[in-house]
Amino acid sequence: MRLSSHNVVTMAVPRRRFRIGPDNGTLLLRTRRAGLASRVGHDLTLELTAWSAEIELPDPSEPASGGVEATVDLSTLEVREGSAGAVPLTDRDRREIENNARRLLAVDRFPTATFAADRITGSETEAMIGGTLALNGTWAPIVLQVRQVSPNRWHAVTTVAQTALGIKPYSAFLGALKLRDDVVVECQVDLTQPEGTAAV
Repeated sequence: MRLSSHNVVTMAVPRRRFRIGPDNGTLLLRTRRAGLASRVGHDLTLELTAWSAEIELPDPSEPASGGVEATVDLSTLEVREGSAGAVPLTDRDRREIENNARRLLAVDRFPTATFAADRITGSETEAMIGGTLALNGTWAPIVLQVRQVSPNRWHAVTTVAQTALGIKPYSAFLGALKLRDDVVVECQVDLTQPEGTAAV
């Protein structure tokens, strides 16, 4: 993937290419509830436990270099936390939420999601990565906001509208309980790379 950028990112790490995944990062989805019966639901933190990404940082001498390509196995979605509900989540609740999420994402037909970057701009400690998310048989443009949280640790976040990808947000009780359209996607990565396995 070739990128064009007016402000070339030169992140403060010595290597220029990385392969990342669950071994050195986490990929989370955060949903929030809405509706008249929202108090009986939960704000959820979900984790995708099988994913991989290759990152090539732009070379200052080649402004059109660099790229990001990522693939996510949607069948590995798991509930990590449910907050603000009237009662704590049970194991049965977690299984039901996971099954509903896989159904809404049509995982049986579209088991993976992909992201490919087409631009990276920013500074040594902050960047914006713009590209295309393909999910549920359709695609939408998204922008990741990336910041350095420590010398080799990075945090990326974006907000994705479910309806922009052809997904109808979950609802129950005739719509009195539902998920908000916007889902926050967060990725945290450690590029310390003591064994060299994340660099390519």
